[in-house]
Amino acid sequence: MRRQMLLAAAVVAAFTAVPAMSYAQGRRDPEAEQRKQQEEAAKKRRQREEWGDNQAPLQALRNAGPCPFVKSLYDAARYVEFKEGREASANVAWSGEIQGISAGCQYKDEEPIQLRMEVLFEVGKGPQAEGRQKTYRYWVAVTDRNRSVLAKETFELPVTFPEGEDRLYVTENINNITIPRASISTSGSNFEVLIGFEVTPQMAAFNRDGKRFRLNVGQASNTPNP
Repeated sequence: MRRQMLLAAAVVAAFTAVPAMSYAQGRRDPEAEQRKQQEEAAKKRRQREEWGDNQAPLQALRNAGPCPFVKSLYDAARYVEFKEGREASANVAWSGEIQGISAGCQYKDEEPIQLRMEVLFEVGKGPQAEGRQKTYRYWVAVTDRNRSVLAKETFELPVTFPEGEDRLYVTENINNITIPRASISTSGSNFEVLIGFEVTPQMAAFNRDGKRFRLNVGQASNTPNP
């Protein structure tokens, strides 16, 4: 899906703290956990190979200098929604993760920086999800090297899961990100472009604690949580 974004030079409100996914608390089988981590690592490698982490960045014209650094914010790169706020795999409703970002820019003389991004999202439907439709919200922000937010814009990502599917990949193309430059000597290295899900403070804390749940958490178990 293609998006357009025009960032003004005015300073806007700072980020809302953001979250990750987590593993359920309780008794664990160390060998099973190790196998699970190995499977997750292998899946990540396949995704990078299939989607294009090995591809060249988006084509850009010759620039007067380097492009801004583009990345996802750690606290906001993952999304997990629990029913009634209870942190357990059987209580997951919706989940999501930013799996990859490709970006390119162009600028010359005194022109502003024109940047575009291609973002790969992986989204999941958990045991507590109601229906097959979910609208995720994510933001893109431009900061200076001192981490001050210069501009920020929020987008919607509507998703419909086919019958019987609990995981999807969605690619978003965000075009026309315009970053004004103070002078001809101002290069792209003075800026960062960040992206993340819009999450609650609880989700943000969950991410910062390093907790995770698999995106496709599977069916709810009949065995009660310990």
